[in-house]
Amino acid sequence: MSPSLEQRHTGRVAFVTGAGSGIGRGIARRLGAEGARVACVDLDHARAVETAKAIEDAGGTALGLAADVRDRATVKAAFEATATAWDRFDYLVNNAGLITMSSLEELTDEEWDLVLDVNLKGVYVVTQLAIPYFREAQRGAVVNLSTVEAEVVVSSQGFAQVHYNASKGGVKMLTKALAVELARHQVRVNAVAPGPVPTNFLPGLDLNSPEVLEAMQSRLLVQRLGTPDDIAAAVSFLLSDDASYISGAQLPVDGGWLAR
Repeated sequence: MSPSLEQRHTGRVAFVTGAGSGIGRGIARRLGAEGARVACVDLDHARAVETAKAIEDAGGTALGLAADVRDRATVKAAFEATATAWDRFDYLVNNAGLITMSSLEELTDEEWDLVLDVNLKGVYVVTQLAIPYFREAQRGAVVNLSTVEAEVVVSSQGFAQVHYNASKGGVKMLTKALAVELARHQVRVNAVAPGPVPTNFLPGLDLNSPEVLEAMQSRLLVQRLGTPDDIAAAVSFLLSDDASYISGAQLPVDGGWLAR
């Protein structure tokens, strides 16, 4: 029989990137509440520590660690700190990501490189550096954070963010390839594709404004915006033994956005 939801990650160790705020913080807190020891990893060390403290204040166990997913040295150090603290490794959540709100005409090479490096290359770098731990354990699960914009273009301001779409479309296919590569180590790899979730992720765009809400609700079958908890619940499921026969999949958690 499967353990209760409250205990299904007991004894496991999770490494969550971009855990300092928004969806990443929600994922880290959910895993901590369900028994996992959580390495909260973020470019902003202070925010990572805040997330870890929130987990510990709720009775869980966590570390706040600094790393840039583009920088192998800092990611490797974060993995080593996690292994030193808990001597095992079970879950990887590649959540770190960003966007810049530039049209194709205004997009610079620097913006393109930044978004692709964080959102796509970062998943590759972090997952590759996790391989020795997965190889030793011969078990594990990975969840990558994609988006509905891996499937469709959302022109919220009259233009698309082509660099963002390209990066997240790449995450969808990279997830499948990683699932094939890591199967030899008994590791499953999946992705979650969130719909609209109000966080500080989108610079200069308030998803709670009446105009944006009206536009969003015309696409949503579930008549509300998502929350970090909605996404965290799906990530927790895909990491858990309840999803032991799922690998290489992308799960939309989008209020029905992609159904229209």
